[in-house]
Amino acid sequence: MSNTENKTEYKTALVYANDTFLGMIEKQMENHNIPISDYGKVCVVNAISAINDLLTTNGMNFSNKDLDTSTLTTALITAATLQLNAKATNREIYFQLRNKKVKTANGDAWVKQLEWGIEGDGWDSLISRFGRGIQKVYPFWLVRSGDKYTPARHKGLETLPPEWEESGVGEVVRVVYPVVYTDGTIHYFTCEKDETLKNLYAHINNNIMNETFGICKDRYKATPEETAQIAAKKKEVLDKAKELGWGALDDAEISKYISPSWTDYHSRESMIIRKMRNRICKSIPKDFGSAYASDVYNRASDEGYAAVIDVVDAVDVTDKAELIGTGEEAQGTAKPNF
Repeated sequence: MSNTENKTEYKTALVYANDTFLGMIEKQMENHNIPISDYGKVCVVNAISAINDLLTTNGMNFSNKDLDTSTLTTALITAATLQLNAKATNREIYFQLRNKKVKTANGDAWVKQLEWGIEGDGWDSLISRFGRGIQKVYPFWLVRSGDKYTPARHKGLETLPPEWEESGVGEVVRVVYPVVYTDGTIHYFTCEKDETLKNLYAHINNNIMNETFGICKDRYKATPEETAQIAAKKKEVLDKAKELGWGALDDAEISKYISPSWTDYHSRESMIIRKMRNRICKSIPKDFGSAYASDVYNRASDEGYAAVIDVVDAVDVTDKAELIGTGEEAQGTAKPNF
């Protein structure tokens, strides 16, 4: 197929998706008494474009029979409700594909379901837009190991601000968000680097979910004895990771269960900074104005919670452990079809 034909097909798919989904999203949000803003519509269109890029890269389009469009619709509702822009710089929401095996009336079938997550400046955007009683969010501080830093102190109800003397030397060890509330008070929300070790351990635990360690070929067909051996090996891996701490990123045995986003030298600090920012932003109270919008946020912000849960509820699902996409922890080597 020529480049011209590829571009025509790409544009046609994008127009089809916009015509099909934008009106549907508007109507569904109206049913929940959430009027979609003009910027929310922009977020939907940009999300459709980003998803179309993802599908095209993986040799798919919106009309693929094995694409679960219900997860696609929910992803677009998330972008619209939370006003997260997939085309912003830096990107505020990412999308990825995961193969899932579901039981149907005709037996087991593999489908591709869309997953998504909040990333980058998406968290800052949520705080500024929905933070409860928040007037302004200042740019976050990246405090390095060589900096002189004195944490905020409390004197009765008065908060004495932190003191920070930058050196530009060393790795980032904490992130601080200065936040001004409508009553004039200032809070300094802080996350230490070591707090994000919990994210790393959860990441490893997720990546060994289907691992059999050579004990058997398929954990779903394992004997009780094999299941016990697999569980013991998983515990051994996690215990070693916790013992090593950040050293797990460079350990030959453990690092094979960690994505390159964490382990590669050029990206690991960026990943850790993102996790620190995420932990802070999640901890700041928010008011979304409706129970539905709050539920959308809870589902989008819960790491490890598959966005497809309510779609496959009460249905037996097997994770094929094939993650393809552009997310910060996505793994896979999909080839474009052009």
